[in-house]
Amino acid sequence: MTLLTAAAMVAATATGIHLPAPTGPFPVGSSILHLVDQSRPDIWEPANPRELMVSLYYPAFPGGQPVPYASAAETQLLVQAQGLPAADAQAFADTTTNSHAQAPPLPGRHPLVLLSPGLGAPRYTMTTLAEELASHGYVVASIDHAYESAGTLFPDNRMLTCVACAATDLRPLVLNRAEDASFVVDQLTARLPGLIDPDRIGMAGHSIGGASALAAMEADPRIKAGVDMDGAFHVDAPNGMSRPFLMLGNADHGPGGADTTWDQVWPQLDGWKRWLTVAGSNHLSFTDAPTLLSQLGTPMPGLPADRSIAITRDYVTAFFDQTLRHRPETILDGPTAANPEVTFNP
Repeated sequence: MTLLTAAAMVAATATGIHLPAPTGPFPVGSSILHLVDQSRPDIWEPANPRELMVSLYYPAFPGGQPVPYASAAETQLLVQAQGLPAADAQAFADTTTNSHAQAPPLPGRHPLVLLSPGLGAPRYTMTTLAEELASHGYVVASIDHAYESAGTLFPDNRMLTCVACAATDLRPLVLNRAEDASFVVDQLTARLPGLIDPDRIGMAGHSIGGASALAAMEADPRIKAGVDMDGAFHVDAPNGMSRPFLMLGNADHGPGGADTTWDQVWPQLDGWKRWLTVAGSNHLSFTDAPTLLSQLGTPMPGLPADRSIAITRDYVTAFFDQTLRHRPETILDGPTAANPEVTFNP
């Protein structure tokens, strides 16, 4: 997954980059959790228990220290994986976010949304969406699945790299991520009972993380709604899914497109559902990549960065507002003049 070109990373060193401010009314707090499931061996390294790093975002009172985008050690591995100059990794790590550590959370129990990134992509590549949801009153858990990103740093300075990137059969990975999601729900609802409403839980993912969102819903009835952003499903079509599901992707995932798994899954979704195609988008349009590249002077072709970010944030937030908060959202009813790039498929 190429997030930045070499030229873009050099530009970042000179200019600095930042994430767009979220549009919701609340400041965003953030913390990092290390979760270990002692009951389950790791799928990639069976001698070890399954463990996860989770970035938690939540609506907060003002205050706290700014949260870095990622550690230089992690971005160094991402840069190496893409064949980019090692010296450019620090600029990526220095990207300015809108989150604050140690910011006190707002009172009340809030809906929880899990985020699962694509294979090889660290959890921080979905920070723009995480901050947007948190600013609208959601608790967001962005998950790094062990051995499935270019590099994930753990508290004891262990760096786990992408063993899973060599896999040829991705179905076990998707099913295992569903178990990861249930474990995160277990942990967060137990640890934060005053902050999270256990009856309002959703999950969204990019690429294989989107397939994992559907698999997690099938495995865990506590997950009430799900979103797949531009990911082939890699697993069998569900046997009648009655909970809400949103499929948001580029033309490859449109009806009759290069990825036929969306055509196969769509008829099996028996609940409220939408299948949206975003004209001009590509696989990375639903991550932080468009805003990073645009600021660095090397924009992605097709859909402009501001439209990529706005469409992703607006439709995903509206989906969870409607399904977890029961607020009707007209943006989900059909095409709108404000979003001409978005096609509603039958």
